Amino acid sequence: MRMARQVSSQQAAASVPSRSMQVWGAVMDWLSFLFQIFLQIIPSLLHILSSSSPPSFKPLPVAELPLAESSPSAQVSIGNVINDDAVERSEGHNIDKLTVVLDLDETLVCAYEKSSLPAAVHTQATEAGLKWFELECVSSDKECEGKPKVSYVTVFERPGLHEFLEQIGEFADLVLFTAGLEDYAKPLVNKIGIENQFRLCLYRPSTVNTKFQDHVKDLSCISKNLCRIVIVDNNPFSFLLQPLNGIPCIPFSAAQPYDEQLLKVLLPLLKHLSVQKDVRPVLYEMFHMPEWFQMHGIPASVLPV
Repeated sequence: MRMARQVSSQQAAASVPSRSMQVWGAVMDWLSFLFQIFLQIIPSLLHILSSSSPPSFKPLPVAELPLAESSPSAQVSIGNVINDDAVERSEGHNIDKLTVVLDLDETLVCAYEKSSLPAAVHTQATEAGLKWFELECVSSDKECEGKPKVSYVTVFERPGLHEFLEQIGEFADLVLFTAGLEDYAKPLVNKIGIENQFRLCLYRPSTVNTKFQDHVKDLSCISKNLCRIVIVDNNPFSFLLQPLNGIPCIPFSAAQPYDEQLLKVLLPLLKHLSVQKDVRPVLYEMFHMPEWFQMHGIPASVLPV
């Protein structure tokens, strides 16, 4: 009798792991089945997501900036957009002269309060040959003692600035449009010696405030012919009111002493645009700015067509 009980206990103990293995096997079968279904669904989801997401803007292309002067120069290619043969103006192609509106800070120059500029950045920039100067800015605001408020800034010029402006001036009218105050921007431009390059200089009071963004640059105050005007700005929201006329560029800082945006990227593009009857289709194909603004919370209903 005792022997029979021992055998029965052994059989029961052996059946427990057997049932556990059966349950575990069933679970694994179900997981495998669900995984196969997931693999079949995922391509469809990816296709839906990729087809429904609007294209976002990419700033003008820029190669990896070399860390030392001995590094090979970055060659930026925008050949898929620009046809070099189209740069020269053909005979009888009678179109208005292109108007190029340029931002100042982080587009043509970068400026830092003297006290906040890291010494290492200043040393790196000057050793690389970046042009710079210090500027005393006298504000119309008064200090508590009634004296004019004075600030000191260190300004770095973007590489190729003077050559860039001279070459553009051969085929376009130049306008400076900055959201900076005139007390700061005007002496800065005079110090660089480029004030005579611009047909018109506009400062913060010429910007407009909208429901979605302050200090927007309305190009209609410069020209009513939006077919032949472009704005170059590192801040896309600056041209919120004319998204099809904007060129978003890479912001410039003193940490980029070998930047080549002006001469290698912007200049070829602007030459190409100078021979287009309407610049907007070209810029739309490059940047899809209306879709980018919608992705950043600007309703399509408020974007000009």
